[in-house]
Amino acid sequence: MKIFVAGATGVMGRRLVPLLVAAGHEVVGTTRTGEKAGMLRAMGAVPAVVDAFDRAGLATAVSAAQPDVVMHQLTDLSARDSAANARVRIEGTRHLVDAARAAGVRRLIAQSIAWAYEPGPGPADEGVPLDTAAPEPRHTLVAGVQALETAADEIEGAVVLRYGLFYGPGTWYAPDGAIAEQVRRGEVTADASVSSFIHVVDAAHAALLALDWPPGIVNVVDDEPAPGSVWLPVYAASLGAPAPRIGTGQERGARGASNGKARRQLGWRPLYPSWREGFVRVAEEWKSQAAARRPG
Repeated sequence: MKIFVAGATGVMGRRLVPLLVAAGHEVVGTTRTGEKAGMLRAMGAVPAVVDAFDRAGLATAVSAAQPDVVMHQLTDLSARDSAANARVRIEGTRHLVDAARAAGVRRLIAQSIAWAYEPGPGPADEGVPLDTAAPEPRHTLVAGVQALETAADEIEGAVVLRYGLFYGPGTWYAPDGAIAEQVRRGEVTADASVSSFIHVVDAAHAALLALDWPPGIVNVVDDEPAPGSVWLPVYAASLGAPAPRIGTGQERGARGASNGKARRQLGWRPLYPSWREGFVRVAEEWKSQAAARRPG
């Protein structure tokens, strides 16, 4: 197939594009800057330099590509700015869906998140509503997710992948990432908030498989939702960081998510079934690569 990947040089796009190319698909990938066009060519994709907020430019790029499928991997995570990322989900998605519909695209794979569910007991499945009644600052996050998923649903063959927290190379939870640095400084408390994680390799593989999945929403998370009091000490130890402070608080809606639909109905199997081994393997690989880069 011919596939248009919006956000092809982001954390997910950099892993997804090579998988699509290796599977025999023809890929057009977007980047906001011409400097990254070479990266896309090296991955085997045709670059399209366009900003998601440029409605006309994005429409032209999609029309020129004439794709069979559009894959929405647009994010704005560099500054950890929830409002900026919500704007991408709202405006960027609106422009992308309109461009896809104008080009006659009938299949969309969209990146969403699995921590916007309303509060309740236990891990949330796909039938749990989004937390639209949340106060700020969570309201901004949920509003962005709701806008993205509502717009995506205008494409009859849309699959929305609600991902857990990304970890692995290039993410905030990578050993050289922003969260890792906070943990090393003792700034993160291990409390009762439950999180679901997903290694970026598994996230990208799920997006590839979703080309053949039926339309709908799918949680893409690992097998073990866990409170911070459980996962954060393991994560800190993998980094060689001090043990975190233990707290009793819980963030609103921090209940984790279930991957039952992906596993039982769609046959998805993560390479990293749990963050327990995943954190350790990522840290070991990072240390090995760092040692290999040292002179002498």
